[in-house]
Amino acid sequence: MPKISGFTFIKNGLTLGYPILESVLSIESICDEVVINVGFEDIELTRDDGTFQYLLDHLKNPKYKFVKSWWDPSIKNGLILSQQTNIALSHCTGDFCQYIQGDECIHEDDLQSILRGVTLMETNLKIDGLIFNYMHFYGNIDTYKYTRNLYRREVRLIRNHKGIKSWLDAQGFRNNDNSKIFARLIPARIFHYGWARAEQVMKEKVKVFDTFYHEEDLGNKEFQYERNWGLTKFTKTHPKVMTNWIEKNRNPIDLMSLPLSWGKNLFGLVISDTIEKWTGYRMGEYKNYRKI
Repeated sequence: MPKISGFTFIKNGLTLGYPILESVLSIESICDEVVINVGFEDIELTRDDGTFQYLLDHLKNPKYKFVKSWWDPSIKNGLILSQQTNIALSHCTGDFCQYIQGDECIHEDDLQSILRGVTLMETNLKIDGLIFNYMHFYGNIDTYKYTRNLYRREVRLIRNHKGIKSWLDAQGFRNNDNSKIFARLIPARIFHYGWARAEQVMKEKVKVFDTFYHEEDLGNKEFQYERNWGLTKFTKTHPKVMTNWIEKNRNPIDLMSLPLSWGKNLFGLVISDTIEKWTGYRMGEYKNYRKI
């Protein structure tokens, strides 16, 4: 049987309301080890918001491997995210590596699809990654967003020991020479809760993420949810491990009752999304991978 390593990174998970505990628990059963890289404010690795101890207290299974790292504030353009992902990846010893970010979760119904994908990778050495479908929740856990200006798929499992690395701001993966990896689409979903938290928490998250990309202070901008194009009611089930987090972080806002926000390029989005709905083809889709 191949060895599968899970890996992730997190910083200020408690302060920013990340379901990081639920994220790693969602992949625990298919992994032989799970590497968790926790970020600290200082080079001495003494100051964080309590996330490191929180995870230590709740994850007693010996398959968990904890790593501490310093988040260098001079690294901009989102590159700190791939750097921290690659630190976690460097500690993985498995034949295959299942990636999960701190605001993502995998449904228990999809775990067998992942294992079947790994079995396929064992026999087809050309496949270096597995592509997952995304569910981007927005505003609350009852609404998701599906439109061309959000990625609908991305690689979340890779072959190890080939120099494959996290790319740019850690959306996907590339070969060591920056070329795209060959990957196979599987019927497994990533439930993305990054935009499904209370407005006050999202305000702080947006402020923090601005510092990952920009040198200058962009100001203390007010964050407010709007009814954007592409929102749809979610009527299926969430991963079971998310039950408690959802109850504690449920946002009562009903975006579907708000007037539609007419942002830039809305007409083009409507046209391209309609074409995709009827043909399955997404115009101008950016891909970090070569699908096979």
